[in-house]
Amino acid sequence: MSILINQNKQRIYEILNRYWGYKSFLPLQEETILSILKGEDSMTLLPTGGGKSLCFQLPALLNEGMAVVVSPLISLMKDQVDNLKDMGISAACLNSSLSVKDQALIIEQIYQRKIKLLYISPERLSNDITIELLKAVVLSFFVIDEAHCVSHWGHDFRADYRNLKIIKDVFCDVSVHAFTATAVKEVQADIVEQLKLFNPKAHVGLVDRPNLTYRVLPRKKIVKQITDILAKHHNEAGIVYCLRRKDVDNISSDLKRLGINNVRYHAGMSDKDRHEAQERFTSEEVNVIIATIAFGMGIDRSNIRFIIHAGMPKSIEHYQQETGRAGRDGLSAYCYLFYGGGDYRLWSFFAEKSSEKEVLIKKLRSMYNFCIQPQCRHRILVNYFSQNYNKHSCEACDYCLNELDMVEDAFIVGQVVLTCVDKVRQREYGFGAGYVTDVLKGKFTEKIERRDHHNLSIFGAMREKSEVYIRYMIEQLAGQGFLSKDGEFLTLSVTSVGKRVLSGELSPMLVEPLLIPKKKEIARKSRERREIEWGEVDKELFQLLREKRIELAQKRGVPAFIIFGDKTLRDMAAKKPLNREAFSKIYGVGENKLKLYADIFIKSIKDYVE
Repeated sequence: MSILINQNKQRIYEILNRYWGYKSFLPLQEETILSILKGEDSMTLLPTGGGKSLCFQLPALLNEGMAVVVSPLISLMKDQVDNLKDMGISAACLNSSLSVKDQALIIEQIYQRKIKLLYISPERLSNDITIELLKAVVLSFFVIDEAHCVSHWGHDFRADYRNLKIIKDVFCDVSVHAFTATAVKEVQADIVEQLKLFNPKAHVGLVDRPNLTYRVLPRKKIVKQITDILAKHHNEAGIVYCLRRKDVDNISSDLKRLGINNVRYHAGMSDKDRHEAQERFTSEEVNVIIATIAFGMGIDRSNIRFIIHAGMPKSIEHYQQETGRAGRDGLSAYCYLFYGGGDYRLWSFFAEKSSEKEVLIKKLRSMYNFCIQPQCRHRILVNYFSQNYNKHSCEACDYCLNELDMVEDAFIVGQVVLTCVDKVRQREYGFGAGYVTDVLKGKFTEKIERRDHHNLSIFGAMREKSEVYIRYMIEQLAGQGFLSKDGEFLTLSVTSVGKRVLSGELSPMLVEPLLIPKKKEIARKSRERREIEWGEVDKELFQLLREKRIELAQKRGVPAFIIFGDKTLRDMAAKKPLNREAFSKIYGVGENKLKLYADIFIKSIKDYVE
């Protein structure tokens, strides 16, 4: 057995270099590949950018027969198949977007055993014709991609995924391998149960994405906040996520009026318009897309350098999935989240109407705490997925980069706010954050006068502070569990933990609102860090190579990243290969890509050098 394993290892490294142009594997890739080659059922959890696809694409080339990959989206199938073909690997997909003639051609190729990887939708496996087709050929294994879709506990549940248990009923001798990027323990267990995996080998990678830098800020003037970020990422690709369709439309229009080219994407648009927007983004015709969460799954553009959330997602799973679309090439990328109290109210409203209310509210609170609590963002995310974070500092979030100014007298501030909430609350009802802010600010309103709250000792206790500051303190105290928000109007009350602050037993940790001088210092440090990251890369040549990549992609009608990723272009722009031998040593250049593109890119490099 050890001889066979060693032979397999040698062979998989040969194939890795031949087709993918890589010399080594990312964490857990090799173990997962060997597990698939042994014919064991498996479940693999790797973060976005962790190389999940390679884990099943490579062993498909070693095993006899055809591997079947179940994928939730047509766009995801198409991109993966186009990418495989570009590397010289025989792959195809069967879906509703194909003509009857094209489907017949692919089916004929399957019967002739010319296809190594077949991508199909979960719905397709409910079709008797598909089942009979697969029974008629030798199958190497099944892959369930985006496997979290099978679970009610997951954040993207799809009913058709529940029917995939048919695989084990019909193809009992063929191994099944589930892959996902985001799954808490309940979801992992549900995946195994629903797919009827037999004694599956688990490959659970670290969910942390160390190349992502997280920043979380209160939402104020969102268009100005977005444009400030876009200025830092000039000519780079990014996604701006919004909670509602109208937010997408408004922000997209505002940015266009400011001369910022962008496309929009949401479920209220026609299929044609959505497809066009996605094509323009993936082909690199446009670098900024404004979208709801309807956009994302299946987007393989590897050089997304930033993600902006214009509102708070409804769960950490969603946040992890959406931010995971940045930096898939392993290079540095940046995630900005702007939140407001209204976001919590919006998601709470939808949760109240769900049969899964308790689960959704629990997930929402975790997301809200991520926004409010001043601590390492990477640590919070890793701990949420039941993993340990052993670094003292991630050096890649606003907290660990010392971008947050802590409130020096947090104990006093906390006591003042909690005392005010306690004093104004009536036996039968309480007041929201706006009213408490007015009392602390010392505003003499008709509402306050009518309730005689202007005569409270706490009235005007924070009059020297801005309303933004007071609201920010209230939100943090609520996020840390010292205040609760109840009912339709989110009235405030002091919790049992909050009473321990009032008695002097506990002290909250509070953060100051970000000030202009601090913003300038952060911008300066960011510029310095980016300069270090680029190292020996010739930026002008890199841009020229990007333009050549776009030109080739448009001619072939494929997304630009299928030609080469940014990591490969940066390597070219640093090493400046002038012959095929030197070009073959560039990261990500396999045999087929060497044949297809070496002469084209070498000429561009020679023209630039000369």
